[in-house]
Amino acid sequence: MSEESAGTGRKKQAAGSRSKAAQEAEAPGQGAGKAATGETLTSEKSAVSKESSAPKKSSAPKKSSAPKKASAPRKPAASKKASESKKAPATKEASATKEASATKKAAATKKASGSEKAAAGKQPAPSTKSAAGKKVASGSTGSQEIPRPWLDHYPDFVEREIDEGAAPDLTELIDRTVSRYGENIAFESFGVGMRFKELDTHSRAVAAWLGAQGYGKGDRIAVMMPNVMAYPVILFGILRAGCTVVNVNPLYTPRELKHQVKDSGAKVLFVLENFAHTVERSELAKADLARVVLVAPGDLLGLKGFLVNTVSRYVKRAVPGYTLPGAIRLSAVLSNPGAQGFKPRAVGKDDIAFLQYTGGTTGLPKGATLLHRNVATNVAQVKAWIRHAIEARKENVIITALPLYHIFSLTACMVFFQFGARQVLIANPRDLPGMIDTLKKTPFTCVVFINTLYNALANHSRIKEVDFSHLHLSIAGGMSTQKAVARKWKALTGSAIVEGYGLSETSPVVTANRLDVEDHTGTIGYPLPSTDVAIRDEEGNVLGCEAEGELCVRGPQVMAGYWNQPEETKKVMTEDGFLRTGDVAVLQEDGLVRIVDRIKDMISVSGFNVYPNEVEDVLADHPQIAEAAVVGMPDDHSGERVVAYVVLRDEGVTEQQIRDHCRESLTSYKVPREVKFRDSLPKTNVGKVLRRALRDSDEGRREEA
Repeated sequence: MSEESAGTGRKKQAAGSRSKAAQEAEAPGQGAGKAATGETLTSEKSAVSKESSAPKKSSAPKKSSAPKKASAPRKPAASKKASESKKAPATKEASATKEASATKKAAATKKASGSEKAAAGKQPAPSTKSAAGKKVASGSTGSQEIPRPWLDHYPDFVEREIDEGAAPDLTELIDRTVSRYGENIAFESFGVGMRFKELDTHSRAVAAWLGAQGYGKGDRIAVMMPNVMAYPVILFGILRAGCTVVNVNPLYTPRELKHQVKDSGAKVLFVLENFAHTVERSELAKADLARVVLVAPGDLLGLKGFLVNTVSRYVKRAVPGYTLPGAIRLSAVLSNPGAQGFKPRAVGKDDIAFLQYTGGTTGLPKGATLLHRNVATNVAQVKAWIRHAIEARKENVIITALPLYHIFSLTACMVFFQFGARQVLIANPRDLPGMIDTLKKTPFTCVVFINTLYNALANHSRIKEVDFSHLHLSIAGGMSTQKAVARKWKALTGSAIVEGYGLSETSPVVTANRLDVEDHTGTIGYPLPSTDVAIRDEEGNVLGCEAEGELCVRGPQVMAGYWNQPEETKKVMTEDGFLRTGDVAVLQEDGLVRIVDRIKDMISVSGFNVYPNEVEDVLADHPQIAEAAVVGMPDDHSGERVVAYVVLRDEGVTEQQIRDHCRESLTSYKVPREVKFRDSLPKTNVGKVLRRALRDSDEGRREEA
């Protein structure tokens, strides 16, 4: 297709129709394999309120045994105060960011009663006793002591604190890495590799084009595409231009896309041609967007790219017709003025790197404002945690199947990029046969998946064709990794799933398990270096070890605030600088953090708390249940009742048999009052089950009746 006709797509399909890709775009592994189980929890009452407003979580595992204790950690490095890390750029649109930053800085320096100072940083603290009487390391927040038992369980090579000042901004990180690993393969897509030096050239060209169009520091540039080769090129180009990346889910409807572009103020959109019809229907190109750049899945793949594009357009018919006057092709961007026209921009650590929009569990999605320092320090934190395992190998090959527009995959990409690893991009992880074909051809050493994808692969009929002999690291996040899935993956591959936890608001990683665990721990691991966690009751009091309450997080990776929403920011930030996650959790005496469930998903049956995760785990242990989800529904007698939605492996199981199975492991009020059978469960693009969609769907049916 010529550059002049780039704004007019093929009319083989109706312009307003959904593409085949969009119709098939369900969660990775949806409908395939068994949903997993975890250990039963015994807590009945939560110390936190369901009405608490908090951001969306990334994972929620359950209780299990901890790994063996490591030898004593090294002496902590000098701390940095949180007040040094939250300065927002002085732009009119970022007023919310500035206010959030000022609030956090003030909280971090607030004096406590007597001679005690509010602990904005993480100074080494004297020992105190936990709720159970065991001595643990601790810090303070105002006049409240924070137990820190995790510090005694760090691996020997991991420092308690990272040097935040030494962490570069992301542009410097990119410059250093491409210079160091120039000849190595950085990314691979559809069997074609791109060297670090080629990535350097192409991303400079993108940055030069943005600069030539007048875009620079503070300007928001949106990216709407799956994991194709052009993605990292465009991502790094935007950052090198000093602009802010606005990641957009390519499966968004026109309404959702319109909200995010308008809310962020993005003026340029890079979009895969498969989803260009969504842009047309949103009518954004007529008013809000100054430029639209069209990307093809085969861009930057040489001759192989022509074949990829032909199959996408004419065989799979995955590109619905569209008309976008004025749109240009990525090839035009790369050639004018080209890499030679790139002029490095001064980028500060307090400049905004990403507006990362949350999933909107409490309304419309909000943009988490992530500064260069937030993401760069989180990369440094994760690097400190895993470097021993990565640097021990001559070559690291990572399977990057989760979409890069998701914060978990995005930061993982940045971490492995800095190590000089080769990252194999999977454009469509829902195509399990195609993904297995890729795995068969690739001697991979590390995978970064979520529970549903581990589950789907482990249960696939062809999975034994894959050679797992090189695999040494299986990382999970984004949602709860369930016990049965972890058990099956370990039996299949010999690699234990190492789970972490994070949120869009924390760049995202907060905690991680040790890499030397022999089995999945059922917890989200230990807080990373320079990270504090506190378990609080609904009055904000810090609870001791083994007490159940809301998980709160403080560290250099915590966002500057929600974009242009200061009131929403205040709802999730405490006076002493902690982010309220909205997750019910327990800090164990061994330093591991265990998620119980999401506050807003908690079910109250006659005043007793029921956590959906616990019931789902029991359901998933039934051999004939492939997947399960549990929600609370209004009930005139008990306030709420437990309702289970299940996907069966076969139809030979009755509702009563499922309820009887649950009674073997659950007390009576936790047993589902209703069991509803479904062919599949609604999921997000990343693979999380949408409990809200199930609940809303049934409530809508009742209203119609």
